[in-house]
Amino acid sequence: MAVDPFRFLGLAFATADLLFEVDDQGRVTFAAGAGHNLAGFDDAALVGRSWLDIFAEADRPTAEALLGGLSEGERRSLAEIELAAGADGRPRAASLSAFHLPQNGPRRSCALTLIQGGAKRRSSGKLFDRAEFESIARALIETGPGLELGLIEFAGLDLQRSSLSTEDGAALTLRLAGALKAEAYADAAAELGDQRFAVVRRKGDSPEAMVRRLTKLLGPTLAPSATALPIDGAGSISQIMRALKFTLDGFIADGEPPAGASLSDVLNASVRQAVANANAFGAVVDARQFKLVFQPVVSMATGEVRHHEVLVRFKDGQSPFEMIRMAEELDVIQDLDRAVAEEAIKRLRVDRLELLKLAVNVSGRTIVNPGFVEGMLTLDASPWVRKRMILEITESAAITDLGLAQRHIEALQGAGYQLCLDDFGAGATSFAYLRALKVDIVKIDGSYVRELAASGRDDTMIRHLVNLCHELKVETVAEMVETRNVEDVLRRAGVDYAQGWLYGQPTAEPRPPLKSGAGSVSTAAIRPAVRREGATEQWG
Repeated sequence: MAVDPFRFLGLAFATADLLFEVDDQGRVTFAAGAGHNLAGFDDAALVGRSWLDIFAEADRPTAEALLGGLSEGERRSLAEIELAAGADGRPRAASLSAFHLPQNGPRRSCALTLIQGGAKRRSSGKLFDRAEFESIARALIETGPGLELGLIEFAGLDLQRSSLSTEDGAALTLRLAGALKAEAYADAAAELGDQRFAVVRRKGDSPEAMVRRLTKLLGPTLAPSATALPIDGAGSISQIMRALKFTLDGFIADGEPPAGASLSDVLNASVRQAVANANAFGAVVDARQFKLVFQPVVSMATGEVRHHEVLVRFKDGQSPFEMIRMAEELDVIQDLDRAVAEEAIKRLRVDRLELLKLAVNVSGRTIVNPGFVEGMLTLDASPWVRKRMILEITESAAITDLGLAQRHIEALQGAGYQLCLDDFGAGATSFAYLRALKVDIVKIDGSYVRELAASGRDDTMIRHLVNLCHELKVETVAEMVETRNVEDVLRRAGVDYAQGWLYGQPTAEPRPPLKSGAGSVSTAAIRPAVRREGATEQWG
């Protein structure tokens, strides 16, 4: 029985708006369908033109990579690609599928299906940065299963870039972005740094096939390697994203697997362990399996206690530093911050004489969390409790939105809480944070304070900082004060309050500070205050 060829064309149009073929020179050799609506040209006028004319300029490297990576018998697709602007100038988008039929020689068969409602994004031609990638990955995971994380390393990329001119280097960057976006689902491709990249992609395609295509498109000198990591079915969306962030951190820091283990094995184990750690930490916090200790903060003018900082100790000898660092990396620190604040407020409620004042630590990640702020505003309605609570913002570099953080600070201050910016001077952006965040207190980082006895430069820096804070009507606290010499320097610099081993170690109950003279702690008796980069004051 003879088969009407138009029947096949009709079946194809049931799922596509434009069918066309492209030769090995990138020219359209056949077109049928709604060419005028999609490409701005009648079907016949498309023939002989570059097929890239159909797409927005920024998305052309992606389309080129999709077609260029095809092998015989292979079908690939893009969930969304932006089309060239029509006569009305409005952005339009379509899904694109391409197939290399073995009997069709060098020609590739393509199908475009218009996405109703127009383009969901404006193409930039660039890869996502880390924060953008995490955001889009979360959105894609929430749409359902069938996706995985692809991690790619180009061992020869830095060497290749160093040998190219500025113009050729820019061209390589465009081709690299196009090749990776062609591997991605919904454009979800990102550069992580240090020659490492990530994509969210559909399951079913092996990492080896992805490496083959990247090598074909970019050449063997970039030495691509890849692994695939399932990101669905491992737990809740929140847990998966925490594990994903933790795994990406590890991939950026050290992509080399242990001897005898593949990178894929290591990454899969890392995600499973991250989910387990997040769950275990949540159980510790929910069960309040920690205790509070208190360290005095004293007035430099009178020697009397101004308030006590609340520090956390975990049971079974677990390191506070390691637990809190893990909680920060897995982005569950806000659960601990809320729990510590609740326990501290319980202490303040029973102090009817209103003599006790406490400061608790709040991570930069927590201060931008609306749930935490709302909880603090409803946690206790008594002004006489809130006015004796200070929230110290630690790890300020984790603040992703300074405007949102300031709005939250204003809301908390309006409810009676005081806000303190901790670890001031520990990073190059400290003054930017002080300018953007209207806090009541600034705590000077201990790395400056401990060197005061030997460094006249740090003495000068602290005096200028104190003068600036006083002009802004912000009080100052110096932490890690260990000797009388340092105390004298701080007093001359005009620092308002001080905290450290000189005045007392953290204790199970709030205590008055050690007195000057015979009652003071000798320098030899003071245990050095161990500091590690990235640690917060919660481990004291």
